[in-house]
This record gives sequence, structure tokens and C-alpha cells, in this order.
Amino acid sequence: MRRFRPYLHYLKMVRGPLTTAIFCGLLYGVSSGAGLPALVKYIFPAIFSHKADGLSLGTVALIASCIPLVFLVRAISGYLNSYYIQLSGVRILEALRLDYFRKLQVLPLSFLQRKASGDLLSRGMADTQQLQFTLTLLANDGVKQPMTLAGAIGFLVWQAFTTDGVLLVLVCLVIVPLSVLPVRYVGRKVLRRAHQLQAHLGSVTSIFSENLAATREVRAFGLEQREADRFAAGTRSLVTAQMKIAKYAQALTPAIEVLSAVGIAATLVFAFGTGVTLETFIAVVTALYMSYEPVKKIGALNNEIKRGTAALDRLEAVLHEPVTITDPAQPAEVGRLRGDIAFAGVTFAYDSAPVLWDVTVAIPAGTVCALVGPSGAGKTTFANLVPRFYEVGAGAVTIDGLDVRAMRLADLRRNIALVSQDPVLFNDTVYNNLLLGWPAAAHGVVMAAAIDAHADEFIRGLAHGYDTVVGERGVLLSGGQKQRIALARAFLRNAPLLILDEATSALDSESEAAIQDALRKLVVGKTVIIIAHRFSTIRDASLILVFDRGEIIARGNHASLYADNALYKSLYDRQHAGAA
Repeated sequence: MRRFRPYLHYLKMVRGPLTTAIFCGLLYGVSSGAGLPALVKYIFPAIFSHKADGLSLGTVALIASCIPLVFLVRAISGYLNSYYIQLSGVRILEALRLDYFRKLQVLPLSFLQRKASGDLLSRGMADTQQLQFTLTLLANDGVKQPMTLAGAIGFLVWQAFTTDGVLLVLVCLVIVPLSVLPVRYVGRKVLRRAHQLQAHLGSVTSIFSENLAATREVRAFGLEQREADRFAAGTRSLVTAQMKIAKYAQALTPAIEVLSAVGIAATLVFAFGTGVTLETFIAVVTALYMSYEPVKKIGALNNEIKRGTAALDRLEAVLHEPVTITDPAQPAEVGRLRGDIAFAGVTFAYDSAPVLWDVTVAIPAGTVCALVGPSGAGKTTFANLVPRFYEVGAGAVTIDGLDVRAMRLADLRRNIALVSQDPVLFNDTVYNNLLLGWPAAAHGVVMAAAIDAHADEFIRGLAHGYDTVVGERGVLLSGGQKQRIALARAFLRNAPLLILDEATSALDSESEAAIQDALRKLVVGKTVIIIAHRFSTIRDASLILVFDRGEIIARGNHASLYADNALYKSLYDRQHAGAA
């Protein structure tokens, strides 16, 4: 119970329906634990023992009406309990998933890149559902079943004081605690297996997600059977983990029922030895049975708590992950930046692997700066430090003389437009995807941005024009079309800083020529960082930085670098030789 205490605040948001559910659960428990044995003890004997005493049919009907009354109370309270618990559970699940999703939005990219997207998806869907089920079950059966048990034991104790069956009751009460032993044993087993189950579920979801994201590659390389085998292996492991839990969880009920049978047999022997009447014996056995039922359900609740604990452990790996990139306590007021970028002694590493070493460079406002170097040299990392996607390990990145860590993230990133190598489009209309650049833009401004990016013509040629839904990640568009929409978003944003990460890599030569014209218009008056392997996109840059093994080994324009830097010359010549 202590393990879930920090998460009980989710119950506050549903305290109305949850209170109703708990009250109905209490009523259900009393009507089950004490009401049913009372019927056996008092109602049936009242009719049959006085059958010869001339009771009228009306009197018998009145006495008999207590039976449906008890069951009616039990049925209505049980229904309302289940309904309001379901309502509470759905709302709790919504809040859990929303908090989990919000946390993912603010976690550093370095954390998200270490985790498989399918596993994160499994945590947000399957694990939150398991935790929601555990919380609502804990709030419901954690009250209802103990109340049922208390009602039954209360009836037994009352019988001990009102009849001569004290010894009989003591025997019954000795047997009941023995039922806890299998509950504790199974609980320990289920906890360990539940951790394995949730991990296997995350792995299978990850395989599924990864496959759907690589459909073209799977077919291109003939990997269909390999993927099917990989998924089958994952599901076999999942089934094995599920059956290990079932092996222990399903053994709980038979074990308690055997103990119940032992208890009833012992009760029968003592009842015979002490001369207890049949009515008292049947009432006591009924109460004893009503005691074992909640014990079984409390045992099942204990198993669900163990599963919930395993799910909670996986969720907490995300929920408790520190958010290292946050707004400062006293942020500087930032409007539209000029765009003077400076790196001062910047060092950065992914975990323990260094990527940038003591980088110091200034990029004046209005400069078109190209980053060149072999793969893994640190170009993309350098660009990602400007919008503070990552936190520098040492040194500082400043814009207009102000450390990026002194700005609100929203203020900083509002001043930056980004066009990625593989631009992401959401499963929405073309128009709404364009609006991501500036959600409040007027219709005419959006059209103008599309025209500037040479995207208007192909958009109007789509089935529904700007209202065409592009599919998941823009799957219904070509790579070049997606790039043009991304460029149109950059036009629409009109930010003073522009980062182009292989922005023309997916374009054919004809499209690239048109886009180069658009880019010449887009970069006017902006500070631009271009990451590109295609030298045609960076030859006219006013400043070129050459990266090698995390350091800037040379800087200048194309002519000076081609003449003086061997690495730059070899990269340039190799590409042109390959093109020839």
C-alpha cells in the first residue's frame, strides 16, 4: 500500500464517484457477509419451524420478502459499485496517460534516444492501464472485501455470544488466518514474474513498432520471414511470462478452497461434538464461506498489486527521470533576437562518449554558416546545441551575448526555424501542417509561404488541395514534397535563426534548383546554419566550419578552405569525382 501512496492523488479527482462506489461496496459487503448468513439463521427457520403453528400465507410472504430484499440491496449496491469504479478508473487512466505523455514532451532528447519507441509506447499504454486497474481495484476491493470479511466474522462472533457455539466459532476463526499463507507465497512469485511480463510486453511492442516504421526496408531486403520469426520469438517469450503468472495466480483459489474445506470439516466435527443445532451449523458454515470468499479476492487483489508494482516500476523510470533542460528560475526577457551566435569553450558528450571538444567560434548575425566534415564529426550536435536540444557539458552557447540557458525555452525556440533531413509531418491536412510554423498565421500568409517554398503548385494538384490529409509522417507525399512543406513552414515562421539539416537531400536536381532559389530568399537577413554533405548547397556560404573528431579544424570560405585545408579539399573532390 505504501508503494502506491504517492499516486493516490489520482483518486482525488474522482472522489465523488469513488466515494459513491466505496459506500456501495460497504453496503455490498455487509449485505453479503452478514445478510446471507442471517437469512439462513433466522428467515428459513422462522418459516419451517413454525409451519404447524398456523402462520398465515401473508405472514410467510412478509417474512420471505426479506430474502429478495437482501439480494436486491446486494445487487443494486454491487452494480453501482462496479459502475462508479469503472468511471473512476477511466478518468484515472486518462490522467495517468496525460501525465506520462507530458513528461515525454519535456524529457531531454538524449533520454528518448536511449529508449526504444515501442517500449515507451508500451509503458504509456499497457503499464498505465495496469496501474489504473490496480489503483481502482485497491480503492474498491481494498474496502469491499475486508468489509465482507468483517461482516462474516462479526456474525460468527455474534453467534458465539448468543449461542453455545463459542468453541465452534474459535475453530472457524483459527482456520481463516491460515488462508493468508498461500496469498503471501503467491504474491512473492507473482511480483517477480510481473516484472518479466511487463518487460516482454514492452519488447514485443517495440518489435511491432519498429517493423511498421521500416516497411519499405523490410520488403526491399526481403526481411518478411525474418521479421515474422523475430516477432514470433518475442510473443513466445511473452506467452511464457504470462503463463508463469497464471500458474501461480490460478493456484491461489484452489489452495484457499482446500483450506476452506478443511475448515468446514473441522467445524462439522466440533459441531457434532458440542451438540450445535442444524440451523446454527448451517448459518456458521455460510458465514465461514463468506469469510473465505473475500480472502480469495484479497489474494487476487494482492496479485494485482504485485502486477501494478511491476508496471509502476517501469513508469517511474520515465516519470522520475530528471528534466535537465528547463527554464531558468529568473529568465531574461527575450523578444526577437538579432542572431549573433557564439560558442565559448563548449564540450559535449553523449553519456561518456565525447562529441565536441572545447569548441570556440563566433557566427555573426546574418551569416550563412555551413558545417562540413565526415559523418560523426559533431556537425549535427553543434547545431542542436543552439536551440538547446541538449545541454552543454562545459562552456556556453550564447545568442546576442545572452547564454541560451538564461532564456525561456519557448522564447529561444520561437526565434529558430528548423528544417530537418527527414521532416516530420503529422497525420493531418497539408494546411494544418503548414500552420505549425506559425499557428496564428492568416490564410494569405500561409499561401505566400507555400509559394515561396515552391510548394503551392504541387499542393493544388493534390486530391483535396490544401485540405489533403498527408498520412502518418507524410507517407502519402514524396520526399521532395515533404521537404518543400518543411521549407514553407520555415518561411512562415520567419525566425531570425535558421537551421537547415540536409534540407535539400531528398530533392531531385530540378527541384533542388528551384529550392536553392527559394533558400536564397529565405536566408536574407537571417543567421543560417547549414549541415550538408552536398557541397552544391554550401559553396556560397559566407562562413564554412570544418569539423573533424569533435573539433573545428578550419574555418573560412570555399576558396580559402579548398586551397589550404586537406580534409575539406578531399571531401569536395571525392563528391565531385563521384558525381562525374
